[in-house]
Amino acid sequence: MRLRSDLMIAVQEAVAGSGVTQAGAAKRLSVTQPRLNDLVRGRVDKFSLDALVELAARAGLALRMEITRPAA
Repeated sequence: MRLRSDLMIAVQEAVAGSGVTQAGAAKRLSVTQPRLNDLVRGRVDKFSLDALVELAARAGLALRMEITRPAA
């Protein structure tokens, strides 16, 4: 859930910083306006991790995953 939340925030910030309308952002991300509205309103439960990774890529974000073991 944490990864989905972090990705959603990153995509939201990319959309907000793009300076385009929601219609323009939806077109750029290849989603419908209602789907973009779900993203903007933070409805994380409506997005899979895969969907958010795809949206992040379409928004021009570079993703990197790091897996570490907790300190013992």
